[in-house]
Amino acid sequence: MQNPPQSPFDKGGARSNYYETISNSVALSFLSVKPCLTLTCYNMSMWRVIGQKRAVGLLEHSLAKGQVAHAYLLVGPPHVGKMTLALDIAEVLNCTASAPPCGDCPSCQRIAAGSHADVQVIALGSNVNGEGKAHAEISIDRIREMQHVASLPPFEGKSKVFIIAGAEYLSLEAANCLLKTLEEPAAKVIFLLLTANERLLPGTVVSRCQRLELAPLPVAEIETALQERWGMPLEKARLLARLAHGCLGWAVSATLDDRLLQARTERLAKLGEIIDDSYETRFGYAAQLAAQFGDNREAVFEVLDLWLDWWRDLLLAKISNGDMITNIDITDSLKERAALYSVARIRSMIGSIQSAREQLKLNANHRLVLEVLMLDMPGQKEVK
Repeated sequence: MQNPPQSPFDKGGARSNYYETISNSVALSFLSVKPCLTLTCYNMSMWRVIGQKRAVGLLEHSLAKGQVAHAYLLVGPPHVGKMTLALDIAEVLNCTASAPPCGDCPSCQRIAAGSHADVQVIALGSNVNGEGKAHAEISIDRIREMQHVASLPPFEGKSKVFIIAGAEYLSLEAANCLLKTLEEPAAKVIFLLLTANERLLPGTVVSRCQRLELAPLPVAEIETALQERWGMPLEKARLLARLAHGCLGWAVSATLDDRLLQARTERLAKLGEIIDDSYETRFGYAAQLAAQFGDNREAVFEVLDLWLDWWRDLLLAKISNGDMITNIDITDSLKERAALYSVARIRSMIGSIQSAREQLKLNANHRLVLEVLMLDMPGQKEVK
């Protein structure tokens, strides 16, 4: 019987630590294992992540040489494919086929289903308090639990893989606790840190990971993927590819959950209402957004991002550059609105929204920021 392919962490099948000895840990940004004696042919065509040729190419090179880092930092905007790539890596390291990942073996199927004992995802949703409520950060207790599991040998696979989704939400204590593990990695263990904002992570943690950046995908690539992989009609694929802003995961979610597009429709309708209504109505809506910001700031940022897209589209319609419009399903309405304002006024409103987003990120008084934004917003009958 042919033996299964060796893990990139193995050398001649021996269970030992092949991480390079560090003479100066500050000088090294990541650790890698020594090459295997027997190299495996990897099936890169079976990876589920779409695009991201540079990141996949770097991984392919490391895998081919048996030089897998003990920790990777996957950086990119939400829904760009970080989790998909992380699961691809987990499948490669645990697949039992001769050309991993196969997608068909029990190991690959269990990883895809989220039921593999040696592949764990640590995220805000998996970090709850005694009352069953999710914390606002990933706690040190969760990282300590992970460290304990990491100290044990693989249960059913060849390598243990820990995926930390939203690594920027690690508490300071949790990040420092994780740092100790990254400095003294165990054999057959790999950490995948996923983040949309690496600046919120301690530099010491970042420096001990190999960085892989996932860039937003071109509109044409998303449009093609939606039609070929998900069988989406052309018109809907064109719309979602533009609304996704390079993040295929969002577009796929919108195909599976109609509530995302419904929420967009409602928010656009609300924007039209407050533009046409009085300052009293605007301030009332500002108060609603401010109250929501305390519980779900991401939802408020989604509203502001939608407004930013709408005003940008207004500018494009004003200068007759319709090919670049995001909200292509309301082009006629945009042209009508654009006729009401000057280019300078539209640009000014775009700047006001951008400024409000930055101030909210800096934890300014959110109600005051939103009220000022409502004052800056022009009305329907404003003279050009």
